[in-house]
Amino acid sequence: MTGMADNPADLLPELLLLAGAVGGLLAGLFLPRDRQRLVAWICGLALAGALAATAVAAFRPDMMAFEAFSVDPLTHVARATVIVATLLVVVLAGGWARGRRREAELYVLVLLAALGAIMLAGAADLLVLVAAYLLASIPAYALAGFAKDGPGVEAALKYYLMGAFLGVLMLAGVTLFYGLAGTTAYQGLGQARGGAAGLAVVLLLAGLLFKAGGVPAHFWVPDVTEGASRVVAAFVTTVPKAGAFVALLRVAVEVFAGLDVGWRPLVAIVAAATMTLGNLAAFHQDNVRRLLAYSTVSQAGYLLVPVAMAGGSELAGPALLFYVAAYAITNVGAFAVVVAVGRESLAGYAGLSRGSPVLFLALVVCLLGLVGTPPTAVFVGKVLVFAAAWDAGYAWLAALAAINTVASVFYYLRWIRPALRPGEAVTAARPAAVVACVAAALSLVLGLGSGLVLLLRPAVPAVPAVRSGTPAHHPVGLAAGVLDRGHDEALLHRPVGEHAHPAVRQVHVDADHSRDQGQLALHRLDAFCTAAGVQSGDVVGDEAVDKRDHGLLRSAVQGLGMAASWLGRTLF
Repeated sequence: MTGMADNPADLLPELLLLAGAVGGLLAGLFLPRDRQRLVAWICGLALAGALAATAVAAFRPDMMAFEAFSVDPLTHVARATVIVATLLVVVLAGGWARGRRREAELYVLVLLAALGAIMLAGAADLLVLVAAYLLASIPAYALAGFAKDGPGVEAALKYYLMGAFLGVLMLAGVTLFYGLAGTTAYQGLGQARGGAAGLAVVLLLAGLLFKAGGVPAHFWVPDVTEGASRVVAAFVTTVPKAGAFVALLRVAVEVFAGLDVGWRPLVAIVAAATMTLGNLAAFHQDNVRRLLAYSTVSQAGYLLVPVAMAGGSELAGPALLFYVAAYAITNVGAFAVVVAVGRESLAGYAGLSRGSPVLFLALVVCLLGLVGTPPTAVFVGKVLVFAAAWDAGYAWLAALAAINTVASVFYYLRWIRPALRPGEAVTAARPAAVVACVAAALSLVLGLGSGLVLLLRPAVPAVPAVRSGTPAHHPVGLAAGVLDRGHDEALLHRPVGEHAHPAVRQVHVDADHSRDQGQLALHRLDAFCTAAGVQSGDVVGDEAVDKRDHGLLRSAVQGLGMAASWLGRTLF
């Protein structure tokens, strides 16, 4: 953070969403029922303006607004992801909500819940976090029962009861943190100590796991996804999750990292249980909405992995941010196919490949994207997630995530297989089909774009040829050793003379701060090599180092991390 500010313009994206919701509500009071679609345009324009404001804010220095809301890359990515996903949902709802008595209220509730998700992601104070939790939850409860039918009312009741119960637990955690630290600001919570701090962590996680759909707070997900309308199911399984996971990452980095309570193994175990139970429950589902519901639970498990690795791997942040954006787009695309076809059972999709080949292709891209198949965006996200777990010393979690990924192929193919068979003609709703195709295209663009960035970016981590004869403090030697964890300690203890290159001295300063994590500020390698004038044939010490010896996988993973980080800054 570069400073604090009390300028409302720093919250322009949030203010535009609020203005759109209020304007849509007021317009809905006076518009006749057959013209309430105008509210959708008002909300759509507010979302477009908020996205533009987010793009402008992304180029400004990081800051703290009103000493309680962080305006930084985490917030920018959350803003962009939530806004784009909400815009797709608003378009998706156009056909289903048209002509309903409460059409205007639907769009207003969607905007308010999206605003709450963004506030969750940017909150830097526990009181703001609680307010954002309520703002993201209460409109979603109303949306779940919006259709006023039996399944919808049941879904809304279950959603509300679980949210209220876990919200009370989160409030208890906030109270306990305040009693221990004497403040609600994230920056001052790290001084909490003792067993009570561990209890506060568990209680605070309860509410955030509810919004994220993680075990054991996931029971509402299948019932709400099946009982609510299809459009609402697409929204509640996507947008609130995006805000919740960014909030979890921020809390892990700014609060949990300063506590000595063993929170990291706890979150890792929750991640493992979430991805495994979600996959096991999805295996025998014949209802497409329940299948997608348990799919979102398993995806929540993968997204919890970088949360557990926060502070232990530099790839944790880029992994979560990229995965959140990729998941949101892909999940909305899969639900858009369900809305377009209008059938609930897997067998009902027979004939889709012949009746609507474009929509079938979009379905295949989205489902294989959720698996993590290249060249979709989720593939890059999963590679970064696996790498973050491995880099932080949680190889078992990376292996379990890979096994669950392979296992998930089974139930996604159970959906694709009947769609290839002949069957009754499928008539797809045009707006929903367009949303599905756009989401599938965005998933491919993100995946291919990150791959192109990786290919076109100079191979900074790979030092071409390192031979004997160069002084030990040469920057090339340090840059080469960074890639090999086994060489880190030796490099950290090499003497640095007063005439050493400034970049070398900075490496040692950075290394002193990150020795406990076994990392050496990989993002500085580009600047180091440029400053040192690295060329093919440079040498260091008496040990020959060839770029192939550092391992293709490690270099590729680091390259993907830098590519994802660059792509995130460019797009968001």
